[in-house]
Amino acid sequence: MVHIRFEGRSYDLAENQLGIAAGMSDKAIKERLANHFDVKGDRFESYVLDRRPSGDLIVRPEAVYG
Repeated sequence: MVHIRFEGRSYDLAENQLGIAAGMSDKAIKERLANHFDVKGDRFESYVLDRRPSGDLIVRPEAVYG
């Protein structure tokens, strides 16, 4: 499962919906996300990809504190 936080909304999508396979690079995953959301590729440039031990992937904006 891929959990995505994008433009203030949360999405849960299966890897096959995005064309994501195990071992893909962060850059390749971000390109797939941009294609899925029909936005320019650089929209996900600053996003963090957190690979969980369960196999889930969390995609979120970089947290800024302070």
